[in-house]
This record gives sequence, structure tokens and C-alpha cells, in this order.
Amino acid sequence: MGKLSRMGHALYEGQVSIDFVGRKLLWYSLSAVIVIAAVCGLTFKGLNLGIEFTGGVQYTVAMPAGQATESNVIKIRDAVVRTDLDEAASPTVNTSAGNILVQTEPLTNDQSTVVSNAIEKSVGVSDDAISSDAIGASWGAQVANRALLGLGVFLVLVVLFIWAYFREWKASVAALVALAHDLVITIGIYALSGFEVTPATVTGVLTILGFSLYDTVVVFDKVRENTANLGRTRQTYAEAANRAVNQTLVRSINTSVVALIPVGALLYVGVVSLGSGALKDLALALFVGMAAGAYSSIFIATPLLVQLKELEPGVRAGDARAMRHRDRHQADRYATVPAFREDMAVEDQPEELAGADDGGPGDDAAADGDGAAPRGATGSGATAARPTRTPRSTAGERPASRAVTPSASAKRAQPSRKPRSQRGKR
Repeated sequence: MGKLSRMGHALYEGQVSIDFVGRKLLWYSLSAVIVIAAVCGLTFKGLNLGIEFTGGVQYTVAMPAGQATESNVIKIRDAVVRTDLDEAASPTVNTSAGNILVQTEPLTNDQSTVVSNAIEKSVGVSDDAISSDAIGASWGAQVANRALLGLGVFLVLVVLFIWAYFREWKASVAALVALAHDLVITIGIYALSGFEVTPATVTGVLTILGFSLYDTVVVFDKVRENTANLGRTRQTYAEAANRAVNQTLVRSINTSVVALIPVGALLYVGVVSLGSGALKDLALALFVGMAAGAYSSIFIATPLLVQLKELEPGVRAGDARAMRHRDRHQADRYATVPAFREDMAVEDQPEELAGADDGGPGDDAAADGDGAAPRGATGSGATAARPTRTPRSTAGERPASRAVTPSASAKRAQPSRKPRSQRGKR
């Protein structure tokens, strides 16, 4: 069995426990720092919206093999800026799948021709190698509106599903807080990194909601199982919930790592090999969202659920009763005697009991085996060696106390035992 498997078994059985719920203020503080950094990035830096949301013209320059380099990107950018067009004063130029993409603000037909000629002269490509597409901002607005509509419908369904499954509105509130936590962090990382927000980004953000909810529901289901018969145990609600987090910890880690490895590979390929494109935008949203979802389900959702449940009078009364039983159990010195188990280790027998069984100080002087003289013996006989101890009788045998000698009654007729039916009759 591997080390991680042994650790998971110890966590599941309660042999090892990490206090997630008890340290909730630490996790809340850490999340607050990350969320504040994300909000600051959104406020001061803002999102780098793609051309699909702002509108504009995109030029695709088909370069020969190996020519989509950074030096050619710089040449094209400088050539577009030198056209002295206000709409092309700040072009976005990057590489994508062996091509070079140039994005500008909306241009007229004459302005588009000027920019195209500047690109052609800067890198020495033919006119056929350059294609342009005019993209209106209305299409991006439709994508954003539909994404917001889908997000609203998803959140409503989440509330209804969790309330119907757990019969607990507090679980729905904790799950929604965890989802909002993941969304803010993901969008804030996009703002801080400067990645372009495209329709692929919207797809990735909507995808991480399902992953975050899945992990949270798994932990909540274990919490419900551990707290179903809480009155029969000496555990408080917080302790039972914390044990549920420990029992699902290894599972959550394994699921998250298995999901993050391929997404990380996609992100690496999209950034290093392909440069710009939908793959990079989708991979970043998935990677950040999955990592944040795994964190929130353990460190945010469950501690928050415990806090909300502890406001209920029934839960508070149950916790107080469990503490009273625990104090009473600890006050009884015999209550800590372990119960017998089949795998219990065999302890060595105490020396006092061993001495009593083997003719130690508990036996009389006649039974001592250390060669001492009997009590009250004097003279030379006191120093004589003691006779060896008579061995203990076995089952069904009794050693004779003295030798049997013939007696006068041996010649008389001895009475015989009559059957029960003949007793009392002459």
C-alpha cells in the first residue's frame, strides 16, 4: 500500500485528523487576500476584452514555415503604427498556429487597405497571404448576454438541486458562496495576467462551475452521513463535519490532480507553442477555476456550512450535550479502559502476579522454592535444603495426603449405595 493510500486510510478511520473547520478564520483570511487581489486587478487593470466583444478588424498573415517569429511581430506592429491612423494606433499583434494576427479598431474600407499594404511591405509577403475580417461588437454582446443568462439559470438550478437533495437551505448558501469565490478568483486572474477574454473564456468559466459544485456536493454528502445519528455519539456537529472533510480529502486531491494535469498541458501548449488562440483562453479558465473549486469545497464551503448550522438551537443543544457527556466520561478513571479487540497486543504479565503464580512471596514458607528453612526451624536442620515442591495436580487427580494403611473396618461388610427407587425401604 502506497504512502498516500495509507494516509487516506488513516484520515478515513479518524487515526489522523486535520482541523479544517476549527481553523476557518485562517482559511477565510487567506481567501480574502486572494479575492481582494482579484478585485483590485479587475478595478485598476480591467479585462482585456477580445475583438469579439469590442469589435474591429482582424488581419491574418500567413507566414512561411518558421517565419512567425517575434521579430516579424515587431515589424508588423511598427508598420501599422506608422500608418498614423487613430484606429490603428494601438494594434494587438501576436502569433497563432504559424500565422500572425493583427487586430485593430473598426476601420473603413480605405483605412483597411492602407493597413493591409503596410503589413505586406513590412514582412515581404504577397497580398494573397493577408486576409481581413470585420467583426462587429454586437456578436460579442450577444455572447456575453447569453453567458449571463446561462449563469443565472445555472445558479437557480443549483439552489433548487441542493435544497431538494439535502433538504437544507444553508447548504445552498454555502455552495453559492463557494461558487462566487471561484468565479471572482478566476476572472481576477484573467485581469492580472492580461490574457484576452474571448468566447472560449466564457465557455471555460461556465465549465468550472460544474466542477466546483461537484466537489462541494461530495463533501456535503459525507457531512450529512456523519451527522445523521449525531445524538448517539459524543461528537459535536463541527467535529463530525471536520471528519467528513478528512475522509474525502484524498479523494478530492486525486480528482483535482487528475483533472489539472491535462488542462495544464493544454495551457502550456497554448501559451508556448501556439501563442494566441481559443485553446489558451479556455485552458487558463479551466486551470484556475478547477484549482479554486478544489480549495473552496474544503476550506470555504464546509466551514461556512458548520457556522450556519451552529446557529440552530437544536445543533447548539446537541453540541452542549456531547460536551457534557465527554466531560463525564473523562472524569471517570475507569472509562478510559480500552475495550477488548481481536487485534489487541498481548501485554507482559505483571511481576506481582507472576510471583504469586510461581511460588513467590504470596505462598507459605513450605511452598517456597528458594531453599530457605521453614519458619521456626532451628539448629542444623534449618540450613538443610528444602524438599522440592510437590507438583500441582492435574485435572481429575488429587495427590494423597498420607499413606493408606489397613484398618479394622476393612474386614467388616461395608454398606452399599442403593438405587433411588429402593431408598427408605426395608
